[in-house]
Amino acid sequence: MPDFTLEAELRGTVCGIDEAGRGPWAGPVVAGAVILDPARLDPGLARALDDSKKLSKARRENLFAALKEGATTGAIEISIGSASVVEIDQFNILKATFLAMGRAVTGLGRAPDHALVDGNALPPLPCQATAVVKGDQRSLSIAAASIAAKVTRDALMADLENAHPGYGFARHAGYGTKAHKEAILRLGVTPHHRKSFAPIHNILYGG
Repeated sequence: MPDFTLEAELRGTVCGIDEAGRGPWAGPVVAGAVILDPARLDPGLARALDDSKKLSKARRENLFAALKEGATTGAIEISIGSASVVEIDQFNILKATFLAMGRAVTGLGRAPDHALVDGNALPPLPCQATAVVKGDQRSLSIAAASIAAKVTRDALMADLENAHPGYGFARHAGYGTKAHKEAILRLGVTPHHRKSFAPIHNILYGG
């Protein structure tokens, strides 16, 4: 389970950063940046936080609601950044992910002294940073950012389902499922599909 070990090794204000939506065929990539105050964080919430991929949808949503409640008391700071499909197609998914992460950090109420970033690469940030492989399983700040990013992106994809019924965006969140591919072949490619991704490019142009 994640804890505050990595945060405790650093001086000053530490934020955790994680993203959701690097792999899907459709929709934006979303990043969360979260600062947790260990002295003020509810111990029950700290014990419940985990890698968002290990949690059920309902559990993630409940934890995100608890994180936002903590933000009203000053124990937690949460910021969300995103990069659009246009930016993903223009710059590539890695650079777009870094854009989203930078925007998330910039949106925090205060500038962190250090960022813990899930993964093995670092985006350009206005602070020192450390890449942490499987960080959402090691750092509570990253785990919280993972939940914030995932729940926010899932809600955005549910909105896309309302705007483009029949694609199943609320169900598969834009990932390349068999049902998603069948819907594209039946209904066509939407403006929210990533045309630079090979499966969508091949549907449009052959290959």
